[in-house]
Amino acid sequence: SENTISNTIVQGIAGTDVAKEASDIILTDDNFSDSQGGDVGPQRIRLDSEVPTVPGKTSVECRHFTHSTLFQLTVNVVAVIVAFTGACAIKESPLKAVQMLWVNLIIALMAFDLIAQYFVHFLLHKVSFMWRFHMVHHSDTQVDVTSGTRHHPGDYMFRELFSLFAALIIGAPLSFYLMYRIITVFFTYTTHANITVPTWVDKTIGLVLITPNMHKFHHHFERPWTDSNYGNIFSIWDRLFGTLVIGDPRKVKYGLDVLEDETSGDLGYQFKVPFNKSIKTDY
Repeated sequence: SENTISNTIVQGIAGTDVAKEASDIILTDDNFSDSQGGDVGPQRIRLDSEVPTVPGKTSVECRHFTHSTLFQLTVNVVAVIVAFTGACAIKESPLKAVQMLWVNLIIALMAFDLIAQYFVHFLLHKVSFMWRFHMVHHSDTQVDVTSGTRHHPGDYMFRELFSLFAALIIGAPLSFYLMYRIITVFFTYTTHANITVPTWVDKTIGLVLITPNMHKFHHHFERPWTDSNYGNIFSIWDRLFGTLVIGDPRKVKYGLDVLEDETSGDLGYQFKVPFNKSIKTDY
């Protein structure tokens, strides 16, 4: 119902241990230092490695964007048609019905993104046994649209459990859950795409939504920069909990410092990463 969606935004998260831990990892100038002990901010990071490029991937990514955008527009049109049809059937104002539909949908999307994306992503980086599954996603040395769906089955299991948990908490109908899945896939492809967006995009759209520049910094090969920018759709969660870092994605080195780059494309090796005790992490 209308009240069910409106009244089920997750409350009290600012007072939880997770939120406290998130606030403790705010990345300030103190987290960055050069070899002489001087402070350097996130904008002044100096790395030797440049982002690797893969010839021939631009056209593939363009097709991904085109198909995703058309699919998104189609779903939106269908949603409006269904809303008008339902409103007429129950003799309510079609305009009012559509307005309430979108209000409830936005609230549901924010709740899904907070619980089933930001929160579980934070845990995937902070809980040792969960991180070992998530390492497969971060071990990619050439981040592009395909990286968005590069996850170990165990990683997927954690994410889907939190998605179902979020649906139960907010009492969202199946249609809202499906819309969330469609939108989150669109953002997953977009934020991992091997493209560079203008600075004004980060300064405007980036105030609310995740951009490719924001998320790629999350794929830096070592911490503390890896432990930042957890959001998938909305950037407000990273801003609210102090986990947002803005940097130059062209200076990011992809992969993980605890894995050899040569193993990035080895499917068998990657599948066994969570269970490989020879891989030492600092958790």
